[in-house]
Amino acid sequence: MRFFVGFIAIAAILIGLFKLHEGSRDLNITRTVVSDTPVTIFRRQSALPAPVVVIAHGFAGSQQLMQPFAETLARNGYIAVTFDFLGHGRNPVPMHGDITKGLTITNALLKELTDVAALARGLPGSNSRLAVLGHSMASDIVVRFAQAQPDVEATVAVSVFSPVVTPSSPRNLLVIVGALEPAMLRNEGLRIVNLTTGGTAIPGETYGQFYDGTARKLVLARGVEHLGVLYSHDGMVEAARWLNAVFGDRPQEEVDSRGRWLALVFAGIVGLAWPLSALLPEVSPRPVGASLRWKTLMTAALLPAIVTPLLLWKMPTDFLPILLGDYLMLHFLVYGTFSTAILVYLRSKQPPATATNVAWTRAAIAAAAVSAYNVLAFGLPIDAYVFSFLPIPARLPLIAAIACGTLPYFIADEWLTRGSESRIGAYAFTKFCFLTSLAIAVALDPMKLFFLVIILPAILLLFTAFGLISRWSYAATRHPFPGALANGALFAWAIAVTFPMIVR
Repeated sequence: MRFFVGFIAIAAILIGLFKLHEGSRDLNITRTVVSDTPVTIFRRQSALPAPVVVIAHGFAGSQQLMQPFAETLARNGYIAVTFDFLGHGRNPVPMHGDITKGLTITNALLKELTDVAALARGLPGSNSRLAVLGHSMASDIVVRFAQAQPDVEATVAVSVFSPVVTPSSPRNLLVIVGALEPAMLRNEGLRIVNLTTGGTAIPGETYGQFYDGTARKLVLARGVEHLGVLYSHDGMVEAARWLNAVFGDRPQEEVDSRGRWLALVFAGIVGLAWPLSALLPEVSPRPVGASLRWKTLMTAALLPAIVTPLLLWKMPTDFLPILLGDYLMLHFLVYGTFSTAILVYLRSKQPPATATNVAWTRAAIAAAAVSAYNVLAFGLPIDAYVFSFLPIPARLPLIAAIACGTLPYFIADEWLTRGSESRIGAYAFTKFCFLTSLAIAVALDPMKLFFLVIILPAILLLFTAFGLISRWSYAATRHPFPGALANGALFAWAIAVTFPMIVR
């Protein structure tokens, strides 16, 4: 069975990677920099002079996240340009200022977009006509840019929030919002289009005229949330049609479909971990862990979930040059510390356990193997097709710092949920408690932590995928440490390379 699963998993990985590579086969993709800003240019290999679309990612994103839109528009005859904002992806220059106060950071991002657009206008093959597309945080940036640049003929705002939109500015505004996004964003999209209609806007209807720049439309992309909207068939089709209406009909090509192939690749990588786990060395002769009954487990899981956000509510949490990543690090650390204290207390109330001979050298080897698999097997395709995952030098110390929080949490959590008498569903329950704890933290300080609500689905996916891998690791080694150390390292890495660097 392991051989069969391994064969199917490898086939899924290879098919998915082949399809992902084929998606850009007919495109000419080049990379450059504007000052320190990494820029990528997508165009058809044999193309006539074409309009340029500058595409900007959102908070904690990178230009890889915008590849679906870039490759779709490039295949439809446009020159698409993506880039990494200050403090994001592989841009080594951090943002400066307080993101919740004033326009300091907004103006810096706006200047960066202006510099990239200046490069885009002068690209060989450009016909000097320009449009912009931005997601989430960048939706407001592209709106402000289009208002300041009269030659911008169309704006596509994805997951929009922008207080500066007027009934006629920016020109020819398409708003795309995921149907499963928070109601606040759906309502914002409707509000923006209602500025033109006087309050009678209906999603899917076009209002105004393209020739005078007053065209407006709200699209609710079916079945997707804040990140899924970037892979939405609805969103990419509507963006291409909108730009075609502005710039004139262009060759209609198939839109990017990487979502299904990425799912196939990562499902294969998760599945392959099961047969590979049989190669891990046995660390303990018997299963090690707390083996908690449900009543005790619920107490041990719920107490940290409630206490942690209350304790951090008024505590200063801006101590690392990484926005929100420092709060997450503290949340993991405090949560893990409370869980460890509960484990120590429970252990003190139990009769002395029979000593278990643990092979710590084998445990270290197993932890290193699982960590390498998590980071490399997932990280390389993520970096190529999803978001920036390979860290620039400035982010390496951040990985170590954030691991100081993630490692205590995962060590305590793995110990809580493992053991010879551990309950089915214990792992899922403790992860539910942790996500609930983050939700409480957001409710206590929504202005600072609202973005954590948007990324909860991503955290849930990570918990699910790497929870399976740590479970198989535990079954092979009979000890929670290898899986715990691997998950702690992976989460520290993901947070440190994803969240934007900032100098306050």
